[in-house]
Amino acid sequence: MNDLQLSNKAFYNDIRDIIINARSNAVRSVEFARMMMYWHLGERIFVEEQCGQNRAEYGEYLIRDLSKKLETEFGNGFSQRQLERARKFYRVYPNALDVRPQLNWSQYRQLIAIDDKYKREYYELESVNNAWTARETERQVNSLLYERLLLSNDKEAVLAVARKQRTPEMPSEVIKDPMYLEFLGLKREAKYYEEDIESALINHLQEFLLELGNGFAFVARQKRILLDDDEFFADLIFYNRLLRCFVVIEIKTHKLNHEDLGQLQMYVNYYNRYEKLPDESPTVGILLCTAKNDLLAKVTLPEDNAHILTSKYELYLPSENDLLEEIKDVIDIIDNRTDEQTEPHAG
Repeated sequence: MNDLQLSNKAFYNDIRDIIINARSNAVRSVEFARMMMYWHLGERIFVEEQCGQNRAEYGEYLIRDLSKKLETEFGNGFSQRQLERARKFYRVYPNALDVRPQLNWSQYRQLIAIDDKYKREYYELESVNNAWTARETERQVNSLLYERLLLSNDKEAVLAVARKQRTPEMPSEVIKDPMYLEFLGLKREAKYYEEDIESALINHLQEFLLELGNGFAFVARQKRILLDDDEFFADLIFYNRLLRCFVVIEIKTHKLNHEDLGQLQMYVNYYNRYEKLPDESPTVGILLCTAKNDLLAKVTLPEDNAHILTSKYELYLPSENDLLEEIKDVIDIIDNRTDEQTEPHAG
């Protein structure tokens, strides 16, 4: 390719980028204008309700009557439920400057449905930080990502990372337990081999990275490790740029046992001794299994273990009630931690 052809190609790419960026900006502008329309509708409805002494029956009549008139003139998008959402949108975000242009109305509809302000802030920040789509935000909310992170972290630590006030330092701040792999589309009653799940994870790598969390990048599958005449194959290798370390993931289709832990420990040792650079953090190992035995893991691994983690995986996303049952003790755990920190010690 000569210089003229290279110049023409660069020129074309520049023009193409201008068009693509303009279209993207136009879509974002339209979506933000739509979002602010609902914010202003919510503000005006709220002000009008106050004129009616904030009586519930007046507010209900006001929105019902308004919806009928708006739908007659403007069509879909102004149902009674939608107007109620607009009112709540304004109530939750009374300052228009707090409305983030990086998000869309579909995402804010999900956010305003969250009553806990800290939980809502977490999903709002992470949606912006990770450029989640509306579907990805919905998936993370429905899988109770926030609560799963709280199982091994306190609320302030989780929010500090989302606010970019600190970078995760420990693997437990990033790795979730349990992990939900419903995006694989595998039937729960079928029997699978480890390579089946591994292949499915590779085919759904983007969704798996979303479930893994922040900072993960795919490195290798079935990484060959040769020790003299013996060869081994580590299932999946990732790198986490926040923790600055390799992450070795082993997949098991049975309940955790000590042989699995020993195998994973060997892979982690190998990466620490032969792959890790001097300025990188120690390698993390994650054992994905169908059922855990925390006491077995505690006895098998060193007392100061912080880099071999076990996580139960599910091939389907349970109902909200089942999810809450899975982590029903999370609030008590947080409250107990707080009580232990604030309780005066006898002297």
